[in-house]
Amino acid sequence: MAEASLSGGIKEAPKIVWNEKDKKFETEDKKAYLEYEVRGGGKVMDIIHTYVPSSKRGLGLASHLCVAALTHAQTHSMSIIPTCSYVSDTFLPRNPSWNSIVYTDDVKSNM
Repeated sequence: MAEASLSGGIKEAPKIVWNEKDKKFETEDKKAYLEYEVRGGGKVMDIIHTYVPSSKRGLGLASHLCVAALTHAQTHSMSIIPTCSYVSDTFLPRNPSWNSIVYTDDVKSNM
């Protein structure tokens, strides 16, 4: 009986797709996305823009897009530059564990 009430309230995380050609991570319907540029000879992902349409705001999509992009960067031994204000001002302060992959030109950070 408890299982039925628990499973009804759980929402599945949205599927985020990597669109390598357009340098985006996006929802399957392509309406919410995160755009990036690759810099430093492929070693740095500069996250330049995150967009979620007003009809989909409040669902945590921007955060899911960031996790997909940062996981990709981490898996490919890339650093990130949080040019997008959502990433630098909202996502990273709420998720400080990702600060370890933020690009810095400080030599000490690599020790």
